[in-house]
Amino acid sequence: MKQFKAFTIKFVGLKEGEHCFEYKIGKTFFEDFKYDEYNDANILAKATLNKKTTLLELIFDVKGTVNVNCDVSNEPFNLEVENQFNLVVKFGNEYNDENDEILIIPHAEYEINIAQYFYELIVLSVPTKRVHPGVEDGSLESDILKKLEELSPKETHENKKEEIDPRWNKLKKLLTDK
Repeated sequence: MKQFKAFTIKFVGLKEGEHCFEYKIGKTFFEDFKYDEYNDANILAKATLNKKTTLLELIFDVKGTVNVNCDVSNEPFNLEVENQFNLVVKFGNEYNDENDEILIIPHAEYEINIAQYFYELIVLSVPTKRVHPGVEDGSLESDILKKLEELSPKETHENKKEEIDPRWNKLKKLLTDK
């Protein structure tokens, strides 16, 4: 947890009200979590802490890009990432993080580490199927795409001219005669 020390917020000494914390997140952040899905990352992460007398409200904002490989062409590209998450931190007798939006920490705690929340927010912002924008609009030239096009099934004139079995037409007529 030493590598995430910068993401620890000591809220005991803070005055009531809003406090902003900004972080630059790169590839090493994900390497520390042993997550190697991204080639690179350039994300600005903001945490806004609103300290109140009995609880803490945290608003996490992430915006930037992650460099990933396309699932179709395997070409690397920068994927835009933008997401927000709200967390309420309450004080109780024991630690409890069963609820996604409410965290209960012991009364004796004086700091909170938010690295895990940024990590989850960014990872969940990236779609499961990552397609290069050039594949979607047809502007990407790639050997893999050419080979996929070459191997894709072609529709022939023989397939188009196949007539439907007349028995099916009789069955369809039964549906429309009601």
